[in-house]
Amino acid sequence: MEHVFLNVLNIVLPVLICAGVGYGLAVARAPFDNKVIGGIVSKVGYPTLIISHLSATKIQIATFLDMMAAAALAIAAFGVLGFLALRLLRWPVRAFLTSLMHGNVGNIGLPVTLLALGDAGMAYTMAFVVVVLVSIFTVGMWIPAGEFSARKLATSPIIYAVVIALTLMTTGSALPQPIAKSFEILGGLSIPLMLLTLGHTLATLRTGSLGRAVVLTGLHLVLATGIATTLVWLFGFTGVERGALILCCLMPSSVATYLFIDQHVPEYGPEVAGYIMVSTLTTILVLPLALAYWI
Repeated sequence: MEHVFLNVLNIVLPVLICAGVGYGLAVARAPFDNKVIGGIVSKVGYPTLIISHLSATKIQIATFLDMMAAAALAIAAFGVLGFLALRLLRWPVRAFLTSLMHGNVGNIGLPVTLLALGDAGMAYTMAFVVVVLVSIFTVGMWIPAGEFSARKLATSPIIYAVVIALTLMTTGSALPQPIAKSFEILGGLSIPLMLLTLGHTLATLRTGSLGRAVVLTGLHLVLATGIATTLVWLFGFTGVERGALILCCLMPSSVATYLFIDQHVPEYGPEVAGYIMVSTLTTILVLPLALAYWI
């Protein structure tokens, strides 16, 4: 148990350290433009990350699609149940729902599943990552904006990146080496930039704003436990698939969701950032317990 705890801590701590650098930039009043950075990540970073990782993934396409279906159902369940809970609490849905729906399956989920379940576990998690990223940059934009945009969906680079990646996986093709290396470099921009943005925002937290963060973190863990249990039974997942799905559902709130909160409902930005950080810190305790007693 101690060994598992230390390994998970080694994965989560770099996330917190990177966010801490962003916090330090805000304290030092260094120039930092959230909108410019957000545009780079959504239009360049994440699309190249998807293509780079999936084009090198070795997994049967049918199994990959099963996990994508489970991920879509998980996000939908978080959305419906989260909506009802927020309405019951009388908290603004536009501000908090998208963060409840989308877990940080990329920069925390991938390394955790690699540690716990090996290469196969990471491949299954990548299926979950694809669905979460597509959802974040579609539904995750529409909820805070309060409107549906077919144009934004049709022009979203994420959608085309997924199509290209699945085509490469299905045909067994590979990108030319110079392009593959370029995408690998550009895709590497995403995670550190979003973590810096998170830390920069945490520097603006208002006194008392962590109260909602604690409640939302508890709510997310309750929902995650029920949703993961139901989906494992529904799809009949066992072994590595089962473990990957459970871990993905338990992931803390995604850093990427903050981008659209800051754009459309900035008055709640500090509280959403607080929720993201509290849920990430809670992961240090939750994941070792899940790995030891559930997975």
